[in-house]
Amino acid sequence: MASYKKTLFWFRRDLRDYDNAGLAAALANSDQVYCVFVFDREILDALPKKHDRRVDFIHRSVLELDTALRKLGGYLIMRHNGTSVEIPALAKELHVDAVFTNHDYEPLAVQRDSQVAAQLKKTGVAFYTFKDQSIFEKREVLTQSGKPFSVFTPYKNAWLKRLTDEDLAPHDVEIYRDRFAADTQKTHAPTLAEIGFEPTNIHTLLPAGTSGAKQLFTDFRSHIAEYKEARNFPAVRGVSYLSIHQRFGTISIRELVRIARAEQNVGADTWLSELIWREFYFQILHHYPHVVSAAFKSEYDKLRWENDENLFKAWCEARTGYPIVDAAMRQINETGYMHNRLRMIAGSFLTKDLLIDWRWGEKYFADNLNDFDLAANNGGWQWVASTGCDAQPYFRIFNPVTQSEKFDPHGKFIRKYLPELTQVPDRYIHTPWMMSPQQQQAANIAIGRDYPQPIVDHAVQRQKVLEMYTAVK
Repeated sequence: MASYKKTLFWFRRDLRDYDNAGLAAALANSDQVYCVFVFDREILDALPKKHDRRVDFIHRSVLELDTALRKLGGYLIMRHNGTSVEIPALAKELHVDAVFTNHDYEPLAVQRDSQVAAQLKKTGVAFYTFKDQSIFEKREVLTQSGKPFSVFTPYKNAWLKRLTDEDLAPHDVEIYRDRFAADTQKTHAPTLAEIGFEPTNIHTLLPAGTSGAKQLFTDFRSHIAEYKEARNFPAVRGVSYLSIHQRFGTISIRELVRIARAEQNVGADTWLSELIWREFYFQILHHYPHVVSAAFKSEYDKLRWENDENLFKAWCEARTGYPIVDAAMRQINETGYMHNRLRMIAGSFLTKDLLIDWRWGEKYFADNLNDFDLAANNGGWQWVASTGCDAQPYFRIFNPVTQSEKFDPHGKFIRKYLPELTQVPDRYIHTPWMMSPQQQQAANIAIGRDYPQPIVDHAVQRQKVLEMYTAVK
């Protein structure tokens, strides 16, 4: 790689000032490095809500990143524009010789980067991208015959076999701190309102920025040994809550894997498997881009979904009559987060009980999840719908009552998000419709008025969905 006088580093899904592959490369190969983050209008203008928690989280994280860069002697240029316009324009304005950034694997991002690279090339500006948000990507982990994996466990085994300490080595940024371009013009940081968005409750739910990620990870490490079992219970603080931080790169994936390996307990091993699942879905999206809009297993594109809009609306609005499903939907609607076990339960209910196309649910999650990631969201929905690359057959159908009884046995999570069921005894908290009128009165609730009757019968729907899948096999 050539050495440059001035370069521009473009932050995207890597909002941290340490162990940043592209940033370290820019500093190592340049005399002076400017840094930029663009609030991309091409993405933001398409969002359905102006009180989007993700934008609020990004804004808070970017402001913290600016502070961190200033401590290193640099600063962050912040712009609000389309990146395909802004990056070439800024490169020209600053008279840089090259633009450095980290890989983004999503189809629209790949297309955007190709356009930016082409525009930069016209003016003689080089464009470099680096692997940063994953340990392995694209064609780095393949079968012995050189084919991409389509089943997780063999992929995981190959991933672990390939892993070396060198893959996890941090990319040092601080040793080059004298190469950051200083802010001589007192650059303005746009407010949330100036980019067209409103404050949300995200700061009361999750701390933002690298400091927030480190705070959450420190807490998680104190109980990571219990993760294998605790992760399944939504009323227990058993997971890391780092998914949004991984999504926006406020913490290094290399750091997470290094520590997971060092812990050497079953909980940490299980959590490492979840990190590998993330990369498995990355490579599925890379090798099989058709999954964005179609089933991984093409035969399931022939499924005849019923797609009842009223049932879908009831699911979205937490009015299914199944407490664990409704509590899950209240959680996402009120916080932008949903516990992973509940994502499986709610997803299975939508596809296998309500017979609604998985793409409807995928879109709803994409619009509402703080940690939305195309690869993981698509992979998760195709997993529950049995249309994806999972080895389990289509007749894996989650029973919402038995799942509720197993993973929220005393209804603690249900009561948190469905306060109307607060006085329902444990015996009926998973099936409140089974209470007699006298029992409902004692619990200060009327089923059908204060909380809905089940909108479908699980046993009936299970048989229907089995017939529906059998018809296309």
